[in-house]
Amino acid sequence: MKKDSLKFAVIGGGSSYTPELIEGILNRKDHLPVRELVLVDVPMGAEKVSIIEAMARRMAEKAGADIKIYATMDRRAAIKGADFVITQFRVGGLDARAKDEAIPLKYDVIGQETTGPGGYAKALRTVPVILDICRDIEELSPDAWLINFTNPSGIVTEAILNYTHVKALGLCNVPIGAKKNIAKALDVDFNRVQASFMGLNHMNYIYSATLDGEEILPQLIDMFENPPESTRPYLEDMTDIIWPMPFLRSLGMLTSPYHRYYYRNRMMLQQEKDDMAKNGSRAMQVKAIEKELFEKYKDPNLCVKPKELEQRGGAYYSEAAISLIDAIYGNRNEIHTVNLQNHGTISNLPYNAVIEANAIIGAGGATPLAIGEMPTRVAGLVNEVKAYEQLAVRAAVEKSYDIALAAMLANPFINDYEVGKAILDELIEAHSPYLDYLKK
Repeated sequence: MKKDSLKFAVIGGGSSYTPELIEGILNRKDHLPVRELVLVDVPMGAEKVSIIEAMARRMAEKAGADIKIYATMDRRAAIKGADFVITQFRVGGLDARAKDEAIPLKYDVIGQETTGPGGYAKALRTVPVILDICRDIEELSPDAWLINFTNPSGIVTEAILNYTHVKALGLCNVPIGAKKNIAKALDVDFNRVQASFMGLNHMNYIYSATLDGEEILPQLIDMFENPPESTRPYLEDMTDIIWPMPFLRSLGMLTSPYHRYYYRNRMMLQQEKDDMAKNGSRAMQVKAIEKELFEKYKDPNLCVKPKELEQRGGAYYSEAAISLIDAIYGNRNEIHTVNLQNHGTISNLPYNAVIEANAIIGAGGATPLAIGEMPTRVAGLVNEVKAYEQLAVRAAVEKSYDIALAAMLANPFINDYEVGKAILDELIEAHSPYLDYLKK
């Protein structure tokens, strides 16, 4: 029997993304009865979460929603009795991200917040925290669903599903963004489009796309050849790069935006170096955007999500997160793209590996749609990335420097022992005390 009153706990409630989440909740207030929304943060984020709390209340009042909204630093109190726990936090904040981006570049290696050594450092800071949160959920709300949006989402969800008993799904806005852009490129309604994803978080491939049930993937691939200006922006948003046609035809699939770091590594490395020299790290750019956003959030007359939030990234986050929760609560048996355990869905990946794939979502969680064997042309890279991810989780769980070094050397961005070890050692030192547990 469905509950008629739900409690949501948002870990990382002071995030600039939170108004997106509030908007999603309010858009579904008629059939998703959220009555209590707790925004959790740490003392470092106290001012931000207080600003978000006030804005969220204004948004709820404008929408005529009967929701008790409050902020707290007491995570356990927020989790107790929660039906859904949403995680969207960043350990170390944007200052830590800036280090993740800058340090690898010193060694001629891409510095990026979710892939490569930068994303690895973020994972090492994040996994111990998410496991602490999961222990609280196991004790205080064992029936709650955890919806993880914290990056790197695939690695974080890998830790949750393989090292805790929490009911959880990982989430990313890339798949829903890809579907939106396919619909826009074709100039059709979003609901007429379906896309099938195969792979890992930030390493998924679209291996099938349909319009009204008819396969259109070859047509989409052909659109990348000299696309008209009216279509080009949507293709660029989908993959973050207009791929050369020989590459797409050899692949036979469409990529996620993060594939450009693997298949155009040298180009992206040079682009990052140039951007760092000209504009500073992406983290510092985001910091400036966030400063402007929070000034807007302070406005006592602002009671809707500002358009400027789109510059922050994370488009469609609220739609993806709240529609997923709604599918669980309402037992809707809808197809969503989520991070979940493989369990044979992709036959040439480890059984318990966390993958990103389409699944039917209902009250019991996710039932993945069978994929079978990944094509040889991508299986090697995906397995290499998954091996790195699983070693990364083990390094954090076992607090082992040796496994941490093995994970670094397994990352496709690293092809030299001395370079990999030097980057790891500098990241551990730069992120002290978060990574002190890896110091020999």
